[in-house]
Amino acid sequence: MKALVIYDSQAGNTEAIARAIAGAAPRGAARAVRVGDVKAADLKTVDVLAVGSPTLGGRPTPAIKAFLDGIPAGSLAKVRVAAFDTRMTMWVAKLFGWAADRIAAGLAAKGGIPAAKSEGFIVKGREGPLADGERERAAVWAKGFLG
Repeated sequence: MKALVIYDSQAGNTEAIARAIAGAAPRGAARAVRVGDVKAADLKTVDVLAVGSPTLGGRPTPAIKAFLDGIPAGSLAKVRVAAFDTRMTMWVAKLFGWAADRIAAGLAAKGGIPAAKSEGFIVKGREGPLADGERERAAVWAKGFLG
């Protein structure tokens, strides 16, 4: 199995979650890559793809949206996919929804096979830090689809 965890991060929280997810895979089976460093060839060799972003007004970052839009139709047909985000728990944030749900829809639209329910990881305040235990929770979530 080869897994790729693609992320965008503004304050380092989503990057920390992405690294926890990649670290949950069997040794050497997954790597975390910032979205701007992904090459088209990277997607041709993966069995599992996880994509994450901070939630900004209910949406992923523009870089993650552009990445999803740039994936050729049907090219994820045999790839198991998962989506995650970092988010605050403020009640007003719930009105806009979460980035992970939009990422999951984008991956499914390209043919991805859902490997896990999309997940959100809690950040204290706008820039963090991550809430206690979120890195560990990310690793547990990831083991469910990284085996």
